[in-house]
Amino acid sequence: MKRTYHIVVSILVITAVFLAAWGCGGGKSKLTDFVIEEATIAQIHAAFQAKQLTSRQLTEYYLEKIEAYDQTLKLNAIVVVNPNALNRAEELDKEFKRTKKLRPLHGIPVIVKDNYETHDLQTAAGSAALKGFLPPDDAFQVKAIREAGAIVLAKSNMAEWAFSPYQTESSIAGTTVNPYDLTRVPAGSSGGTAAAVAANFGTVGLGTDTGNSIRGPSSHTCLVGIRPTLGLTSRDGIIPLYLRNDVGGPMARTVEDAARILEVIAGYDPADPLTDHSRGQVPENYTQYLRADGLSWARLGVLRTLSDTPTTDPEIKALFEKAIQDLKDQGAFIVDPFEIPDFAKLSQGLWCNTFRYDLNQYLASLGEKAPVKNLAEIIASGLYSPYIEERLQNSMKVEVNPDQQNPPCLGVYEDPRRIRFREAILSAMAHHGVDAIILPTWNNPPRKVGDNDSPHGNNSPQIPPHTGQPGITVPMGFTSENLPAGLQFIGKPFEEPMLIKLTYAYEHATKHRRAPEQFPPPPDER
Repeated sequence: MKRTYHIVVSILVITAVFLAAWGCGGGKSKLTDFVIEEATIAQIHAAFQAKQLTSRQLTEYYLEKIEAYDQTLKLNAIVVVNPNALNRAEELDKEFKRTKKLRPLHGIPVIVKDNYETHDLQTAAGSAALKGFLPPDDAFQVKAIREAGAIVLAKSNMAEWAFSPYQTESSIAGTTVNPYDLTRVPAGSSGGTAAAVAANFGTVGLGTDTGNSIRGPSSHTCLVGIRPTLGLTSRDGIIPLYLRNDVGGPMARTVEDAARILEVIAGYDPADPLTDHSRGQVPENYTQYLRADGLSWARLGVLRTLSDTPTTDPEIKALFEKAIQDLKDQGAFIVDPFEIPDFAKLSQGLWCNTFRYDLNQYLASLGEKAPVKNLAEIIASGLYSPYIEERLQNSMKVEVNPDQQNPPCLGVYEDPRRIRFREAILSAMAHHGVDAIILPTWNNPPRKVGDNDSPHGNNSPQIPPHTGQPGITVPMGFTSENLPAGLQFIGKPFEEPMLIKLTYAYEHATKHRRAPEQFPPPPDER
């Protein structure tokens, strides 16, 4: 009885906060009956065409929601809001009225992780040492979404320098928490984008993934996250962690929206030679693979090597077993267990600390615009969170260039160790006729904020970062404490179409996505 009372009181307080923030008038556009919460890109565009909604109204909605909740409930997902967002929305509304045409992301507000360069908004990678830094231009992916009609609504908080897969804490903006339980983490390092998109602060988002940082936060916040094949999307203008493993990609509430973002950002960029591998690998569109029957006759391998461990949480294991049954029910053939010969041996020793070299190269590329010149200056400034000090100091000790380390730290298509690992996985997939490998994205639920000791269960760094293969996480359900869990599909290089087909069919059949209760939509009385 007491618990019910507290829930009711909490909802009343939250609603009152939103009413106060929404105000009466103040130049804001009155919304129609279109429901923005959880709306997809396609639904929003249909509302534009039906004159039920404008981009300005949509943008106002998200801005008001950020203002009402981000600091009030200490979600702390947003670093900076775009002061020109409403003006840009109005420009796009006028363009649509004039041309009667919608660009692929026309009028869609996007949350962008703070390590993507934005020429008009602070880009700090979570570091107080870069506070106020305005890059000379946009990152390739940011430029691509803007050209497609998107509005960069806000920059999101991140684990400082993208160091942590476990938490999202920075010296620039503090700690982001999980919108499903404000006492827990959203994982890292793209936790700000994840929390914001999950709480409906924007339509979709961009994150980066060096080992986990798109898939982990997406799993912890009931989202879809795509780590693309290395070389499918450009890294140009993304502040690096370990460049040889870094990749940027979509974070969204549905597979369809993630696919629509991928369509815009995928492809060759002369500024990033790695994307030369994408030539001939990018389909006309990814939305053609959104098939409800996509699991029929599919073959999926269950990687028990990673899913069944002594520390796997029983509830996550139960959700995974239920997911396997759901996949079978949709016509998939399950190879269980799916084994990769010599997996433990082949997967060992593949990480390299290239942060000092990669960051110094990036800062040097900025020329006189660089707010700091190198990692040594950052350490000397003291402008960093205490929890990353050891990582910074260890990075300073790596004095040689990546290709001079022993063994050399080479790219995904040049490193013999990474090639052997990838070939072993692809050989096993071919032997069993497997279209994708499946496993829980994390074997354990989100930790409490400040808990660095309980099992984390992070499975994401094991394969794609080293082999370059794509991985997509989709919601797998919730624990008894209402904590999200994710199911990850790992595919063959550049087979995003197959993964989109499989994950869309699973999502369509299970419908696990639901919004967090702490961030209700604004009331009807506006």
